[in-house]
Amino acid sequence: MLEKIFKLSEHKTSLKTEVIAGFTTFLTMAYIIFVNPSMLSATGMDSGAVFVATCLAAAIGCFIMGFYANYPVALAPGMGLNAFFSYVVVLDMGYTWQIALGAVFLSGICFTLLSLFKIREWIINSIPLPMRKGIAAGIGLFLALIALKNAGIVVDNPATLVSLGDLTKLPAALASLGFFLVIALVHYRVKGGVMIAILAITVLGIIFGDIHYAGIISMPPSIAPTFLQMDIAGAFNVGMISVIFAFLFVDLFDTSGTLIAVADKAKLLDKDGNLPRLNRALLADSGASIAGSMLGTSTTTSYIESVAGVAEGGRTGLTAVVVGILFLLALFFAPLAGMVPAYATAGALLYVAVLMVGGLKEINWDDITEAAPVVIIAIMMPLTFSIANGIAIGFITYAAIKVMSGKAKELSASVWFLAVLFLLKLIFFPG
Repeated sequence: MLEKIFKLSEHKTSLKTEVIAGFTTFLTMAYIIFVNPSMLSATGMDSGAVFVATCLAAAIGCFIMGFYANYPVALAPGMGLNAFFSYVVVLDMGYTWQIALGAVFLSGICFTLLSLFKIREWIINSIPLPMRKGIAAGIGLFLALIALKNAGIVVDNPATLVSLGDLTKLPAALASLGFFLVIALVHYRVKGGVMIAILAITVLGIIFGDIHYAGIISMPPSIAPTFLQMDIAGAFNVGMISVIFAFLFVDLFDTSGTLIAVADKAKLLDKDGNLPRLNRALLADSGASIAGSMLGTSTTTSYIESVAGVAEGGRTGLTAVVVGILFLLALFFAPLAGMVPAYATAGALLYVAVLMVGGLKEINWDDITEAAPVVIIAIMMPLTFSIANGIAIGFITYAAIKVMSGKAKELSASVWFLAVLFLLKLIFFPG
């Protein structure tokens, strides 16, 4: 049966190899079951319900990717978009988390339509590579700011906006130690290094009396507080257009880049460098986002950590299915997830930020008309505390610089359209 579904022999792999690859991928991305509830609960969402939604959305995404697309790519609620969901859409813009879930649902529907009608290729091919890299880097810096803020390492200051917090306080000290530990474990290629660091800092929090020990294993909490709570009608607010677009846009590029990177590592691309069954993989991603919003979590997307499983020999969807099964088993570790404080996950967020900013090495820094918009889009996300505003200002800047530099011919129709759309949005619907 497994041979028929996943074509193991055709991909020169085995059941044992795929299972090991699945375990490896899960260990590298399992930190999301601790980070996501911590972030989304800041909006008032029930932490236990978000924990269950996170595990179920990840499992659903992995199963669709495995059985339908047959790729060794795992999915879970995405980093960056969960921060945007909580700290910008809800806490800054003032929308309810139910409306935010509605926006995630609508972005998932849009993603599905783009994939079905094959508009995705046109969008991706017409958006300049520097802008895509700038968006990723900006999200990384946004995550870094949130991590430092949550740990008390960076605090607000009425005179200078931000300043250094008290590093002798327990949260700041343990968050710093957690980051150092993550980097060291990753350097030594320790499997599950990020998760190990999160758990280690949590244990230290218990030892120092900052965290109350609540056990490790129990039956899963109720998902009722978040299940089918999305407010789709509320998401049709004009002010939510940029939010829905941000969810869609970031997921679109993040997913496409991840799929190509993982497939390239697994040598699954065809002779022209294209990914067979790409639409199936994209539909797995969009379907998981729709399901996740119904369950009660932010956008679900493909994880670059899947490369870890590929490095262990994973070549088929069976790897993703194993990851999905492990996420279902993780449902019984809710007490452990509930004990993890924000400062224990700060190191993981900073580590992810480092990875995302690394894409800037591909920018042509000798071309100032390319470099300048990238810097603007990257710094505006954390400084405006908004992924949507960062994207908007970045596209406006890119178009303006190209026009004023006599390079208007380099602008595609989609860049023109987005730049004008964002400009009108900022003029008539600022904030």
